[in-house]
Amino acid sequence: MRRVEQPMFTIDEANAMLPLLQEELFKLQLLAQQFEEKYEELQIAKANREFAEPHRGTESDPFFELESQLEFMRMEIDLGIGNFERRGVMLKMINPGLIDFPSLLNGEKILICWKQGETRISHYHGYNDGFIGRKPHPGC
Repeated sequence: MRRVEQPMFTIDEANAMLPLLQEELFKLQLLAQQFEEKYEELQIAKANREFAEPHRGTESDPFFELESQLEFMRMEIDLGIGNFERRGVMLKMINPGLIDFPSLLNGEKILICWKQGETRISHYHGYNDGFIGRKPHPGC
């Protein structure tokens, strides 16, 4: 199996990608919210059914449609997360959005990072530092 090199981004390249990534993140956040609501709906329906009447073995699964919708939504979420990976960026958190861009600074591998709410990318941290180790990027 051939190993694919991970792309490295400059601060300008990362900022140029940001509007598209923000749009994709927003769609993913909406889908995740809908998934959570649908999951809660399923749990309530199951709880209500348990209290209303004992389960009869002869009837069809009353939750099949909701469970199928959830499974489809989960696949859509996985696909959305994969879209970030295919672009070479790392989606660290869906809500609030947290995205890292592999980069180099003075020959050292770093992660340029963006947190939802920031208007542009201006910070970085080491691979092992995490978000808490953020520092202003010297290229900004």
